[in-house]
Amino acid sequence: MLTFDVQIFTVRNLGRGRKPYQLRWRVGPEVHSRTYATTTLADGRRSELKTAMRTGEQFDTVSGLPASEMRQLGQLNWYQHARAYAEMKWPQSSAKSRMARADALATITPALTIDNKGAPSPVVLRRALSCWAFNFSERRQEPSAEILAALAWIEKKAVGMPLLEDADTVRSALNALALRMDGKPAAATTTRRKRMVFNNALRYALEKKRLTGNPLQFIDWSPPEIDDEIDWRHVPNPTQAAQLIAASASLGVRGLHLTAFFGCMYYAAMRPAEVTDLREADCTLPEQGWGELVLAGSSPRVSSIWTDDGKSYEERGLKRRARKTTRPIPIPPELVRLLRQHIDKFGVGPEGRVFRASQGGHLLSKEYSAVWKKARTKALSAKQAKTQFAEVPYSLRHAGVSLWLASGVDPVEAARRAGHSVAVLYRFYAKVLDGKSDQANEKIEQALKEARQSTESPQR
Repeated sequence: MLTFDVQIFTVRNLGRGRKPYQLRWRVGPEVHSRTYATTTLADGRRSELKTAMRTGEQFDTVSGLPASEMRQLGQLNWYQHARAYAEMKWPQSSAKSRMARADALATITPALTIDNKGAPSPVVLRRALSCWAFNFSERRQEPSAEILAALAWIEKKAVGMPLLEDADTVRSALNALALRMDGKPAAATTTRRKRMVFNNALRYALEKKRLTGNPLQFIDWSPPEIDDEIDWRHVPNPTQAAQLIAASASLGVRGLHLTAFFGCMYYAAMRPAEVTDLREADCTLPEQGWGELVLAGSSPRVSSIWTDDGKSYEERGLKRRARKTTRPIPIPPELVRLLRQHIDKFGVGPEGRVFRASQGGHLLSKEYSAVWKKARTKALSAKQAKTQFAEVPYSLRHAGVSLWLASGVDPVEAARRAGHSVAVLYRFYAKVLDGKSDQANEKIEQALKEARQSTESPQR
């Protein structure tokens, strides 16, 4: 039990033994004592305890020690604590979260070392940390001698947890997570994500009483600002999107196999992981008119060492939604036609999945990205193809949402169909929404004009 009720007595000479000088102090109801060989040693220890009292530290009634000294007894170092934190989070985390957390901790940990004497190469150390130290999969391969040596080095050199209360130590970790391995600045979103992992690990240290406070609260360091707004110079308009989708159909069987896939990303603004999880049972595809897709999950691609079942993808619920949550999306006749044609020609997979790899199995991002690259070359001018215009398939999702907003769809409904919050919609699609401000002003002005006319008209 910790308490502020502390009383320190004067040093007394017992006049016997090799350590005749006794220091006594009371913590709560308990009296503690230590003996020393010289009065200088006893007075020095008394001064340390008095200093702890003056700085407002609590003392432990059982051991009699100040709280700061209690933390240092049997204290883990940062590497050991980070491993304990990652292992604690592992069972309840998605595969993507496990991988992202390991990457963040592997970036931070090399910066939290006593020195770099005998350090392994940065590449080897990063691989050892991300793929072994912070990965708790049973399917990991046995580490090589090089990896084992790197892990032994970092465990020996990692700073003790009390040093995390030093501002310069914490700042070195923050500076590390803001850089890529080649020394160039990391993307703003990456920096913020890794800082969040660092903050959560420090909060876990508070929970386990390995720190007295979160040092990030007192460090003058800010992550780079994120420009969330989309650069609309790179987003295709409806005609361009249709041309890009049609171009994939002209690239042989492999491209034709993905035409409806790209159509889902544009006409339904679906994420790639949601499209790969689409089942035939989720689709209402009438012969004429609008249809509907009821999204129930996603299958993001991830290395098998991060999943529980060893698959190269993870079956999970919709992004940031409870596992059983569904999201119905009305789809226009263009997408209904593409999906009907796709199912008629290619059928569905064993689990009812609409989309598979051209050779069977789960559709991988590298396959649809390769087809998209060829479709851009075919549909765009040589000059346009060299730019970032529609550079990745995800551009179709941005184009789909912007089409809804430009067509006058209510932002709340557009956000619901896209599967994110209204706040995210306004943050990412601000320019599209700003473009409608004149229309909104005209409607307000018309309403005010009608009100004025009603007020000014003579009473009958």
